[in-house]
Amino acid sequence: MHDRYHAPASWRIALPHSAAAVPVARALVRAALAELEHTADGDTAELLTAELVANAVEHTAGGSPIELVVELLPTGCQVEVHDPDPQPPGDLTRPGVEPPDPWQEHGRGLLLIRALSSSCGHRPTGSGKAVWFRLPAVPAQRRSPE
Repeated sequence: MHDRYHAPASWRIALPHSAAAVPVARALVRAALAELEHTADGDTAELLTAELVANAVEHTAGGSPIELVVELLPTGCQVEVHDPDPQPPGDLTRPGVEPPDPWQEHGRGLLLIRALSSSCGHRPTGSGKAVWFRLPAVPAQRRSPE
């Protein structure tokens, strides 16, 4: 029997190119973390996944698939969203020249991801790009209620 806590597990799912992709992606991340009793912060993972997926739906042409990849690592989790647009996301890895307008919907999500993830970035893929973030595993004693 393999050790289920240290075997890296990954989920990969194609998402609809619509607003429905966001709740589907959140549910998948929640299920993936719960399945392995994973210790990364599920609320943060869901929040950041929702931002990435919403971004991908908004900025890519309709009809093209978006894929969500969730990888569970011994040290945390990594979530990737693959979309067909090769253009890198503007604010993810380098701060913009001017601060984004907080009332502008699109500037906020990437700042949130930069602030809350342990690392994040993007890379080109054969069919477009993947945008990813990592969250660290939280030690069990820090998670228990006071």
